[in-house]
Amino acid sequence: MRRFSAEYLEHTRRGMWEDGRDALTDLELSSRERVLDAGCGTGELTRVLAAEATESGSGVGATEDGVGATVIGVDADRDLLSVAREESDGRIEYVAGDATRLPAGDDAVDLAVCQALLINLPDPSAAVRELARVSDDLVAAVEPNNADVRVASTVDAEERLEREAREAYLTGVDTDVALGDRVRDAFDEAGLVDVRTRRYVHEKRTEPPYAEAALNAAARKASGAGLADNREELVAATSEAAYDDLRGRWREMGREVVAAIRDGEYERVEYVPFDVTVGRVPDGD
Repeated sequence: MRRFSAEYLEHTRRGMWEDGRDALTDLELSSRERVLDAGCGTGELTRVLAAEATESGSGVGATEDGVGATVIGVDADRDLLSVAREESDGRIEYVAGDATRLPAGDDAVDLAVCQALLINLPDPSAAVRELARVSDDLVAAVEPNNADVRVASTVDAEERLEREAREAYLTGVDTDVALGDRVRDAFDEAGLVDVRTRRYVHEKRTEPPYAEAALNAAARKASGAGLADNREELVAATSEAAYDDLRGRWREMGREVVAAIRDGEYERVEYVPFDVTVGRVPDGD
């Protein structure tokens, strides 16, 4: 399984779900009693699940103060769980555990969900089967389709180079980071029924006034550090010489971004599509 730092997760998921949560409708959060978020990382989705269940306050387990579902986040990385606990208000329980061997019994929850987990596993179907094992009702996977990511930038070279780097990365990475409809196939293989999918497009905007994170991202472009994070995958898809050539052009583009920020003229939007796939565990009777 591929692992990520807390900083990386914060960067890639910043602002996610703030512009709307309609794509989570099929999770039926208003009726959930027990929710498990597998591969929760620093808890971005876990907190959204808890907030939605609490705001509805109409679940069978809801209390007088409006607290609904019990929400549990599970991740194998204890460092990420520490960050998740710091960001939580105490209503969420975080537990260390492997997404393919969840620390929960059969039918322990009525919703088992994951976000950006399956794309990082060598065998995503095994994780879906495990989600189905611990749930007695719904299973959901919120997975990005990285092949459909788009970037619009006031620095012309940025769009072109990001597309070039992304295409090489998709070829060189050792897991399927563009699962797309194959998530539905995994749900079908796990025996889930009533499978449906909604798309959520996460828009990450950079515009004046620039946040500290935007300034750091620009500096990493100019130094080539951002591209170097994926050096192994890019070299695997191309060659050392091709990577060095791309890195040189990438750093030049980064310097253009830094200059545009200095002049207050830089704007960028990244569109990352997430497919929210939900299926129901069939009644065993």
